[in-house]
Amino acid sequence: MPTSLQDQLKKSGLVDNKKAKKLSRAKHKEEKHARKGKKSSVDPRKVELERVKSEKIARDKQLNQEKNAKAELKALSAQIKQLIEMNIIAKDGEQKFSFSDANKIKHIWVSQAQIERLSHGTIAIVTIAATDNLESKHDKQHVLVPMGVAEKIALRDESAVIFKAEKTKANDEDDPYAAFQIPDDLTW
Repeated sequence: MPTSLQDQLKKSGLVDNKKAKKLSRAKHKEEKHARKGKKSSVDPRKVELERVKSEKIARDKQLNQEKNAKAELKALSAQIKQLIEMNIIAKDGEQKFSFSDANKIKHIWVSQAQIERLSHGTIAIVTIAATDNLESKHDKQHVLVPMGVAEKIALRDESAVIFKAEKTKANDEDDPYAAFQIPDDLTW
């Protein structure tokens, strides 16, 4: 049976037992370390844990974005509600003013002065939800606000502004009906 190189060196006296044991321990440690290094780099459990962790981070990020979007929507709704409540014009009149809201004709009761202001574009009709849930547009109220406030509301949510008169040129030279005046008492 052939003897190992280490045994041959011991017999010849070139290496003593102490040095031989030290070399074999060092060799054993290297082999063990090499096996551990290979095992840890392809450990399927660690790979799975990393994948689950990255999926959880992505899911949490998406949930945070949705939460932030809801918070922004709620803040916008609160701003609109505050603008309306601070600048509401009382509807005090016996005359019915008709306007369209979502392809339906709606009416509010206003004074003659308010009708003139509506037709000249100095005030506008906006909607405010009767409940705190502004997403359900079924339960809404129509109120009058100044045009400047209506424009601020339109910047936040265009669907909240229901009626605002467009400012037109009073003296249009090409208008074929310029000679025909609309009667003051005509309402539809």
